[in-house]
Amino acid sequence: MPPDESKAASRPASAPAPGALLLCRAAPDAVAPLAPLLRERMLLTRAGEWSVLVPEGAPWLRGGEPVDRVLTGWAAALAVGSAWPVLALWWDADRAGCVLASGFRRPVGCAWLADGTPAGRSEAMHTFAARLGLDPVLDGQLLDGLTARDPAADAHARLRGLIAVLTHAGVELPEGFAPGEPGDRLREVAGAGAGVRHVGGAGGVRGVRGVTVAGGMPRAHRLALAEVAVGVPVAAWGVRRRSAGWAAVGMALMAHGGLELSYETVFPRD
Repeated sequence: MPPDESKAASRPASAPAPGALLLCRAAPDAVAPLAPLLRERMLLTRAGEWSVLVPEGAPWLRGGEPVDRVLTGWAAALAVGSAWPVLALWWDADRAGCVLASGFRRPVGCAWLADGTPAGRSEAMHTFAARLGLDPVLDGQLLDGLTARDPAADAHARLRGLIAVLTHAGVELPEGFAPGEPGDRLREVAGAGAGVRHVGGAGGVRGVRGVTVAGGMPRAHRLALAEVAVGVPVAAWGVRRRSAGWAAVGMALMAHGGLELSYETVFPRD
């Protein structure tokens, strides 16, 4: 039995399926060129002044890593390669949560148990408000409420409450989107929307080889240069902070970008 099916079969039928969304504070045209860094097929569409990425697959079932760890890595990878923040929303049978990544700053997140019990530091919400330019008083009070005990609010209700606050920052999820929905339902809704596009893929930047940008430079070449340019400071930052994880991310970006540039040299386009 394939890994995806065996893991899915081991999960109780009544347990909510894991799911995830990535919200980027940028237009789809700005997000699309960076999506291949995630090396997963995604559905990309507009979400008000933001964009939303919906995974077409479920790498947390294939690789054995929990959904929150996968989404944290994705958010960080997009954020260090861009000038806009990235908010990851995730949920599984036991918990739900969110992670905000922006530039080289340390990602911050919050999680709730399935019944809505907070399982993180309430200070994270103050950082959310500051980094997203929300009102520190009015919006801050609403965010604080999401980390207070409330027997009537489960984990999915907490995420919906967070989305409601983020409308003040320009987030407008497409109709039919709801945190806590199974991944296949989100893909169905996203795929039926107007203006949706398929981005990324297991082939990484090679998947967009041959597509040119203004000035005649292939988009794959531009992405490879971006990976190297981002990887150098990320690796250096990780070494200075003695963070093996960030150093590894930087080295991976440099290695993949360098490999792509080498490929272009050995096998130039006609």
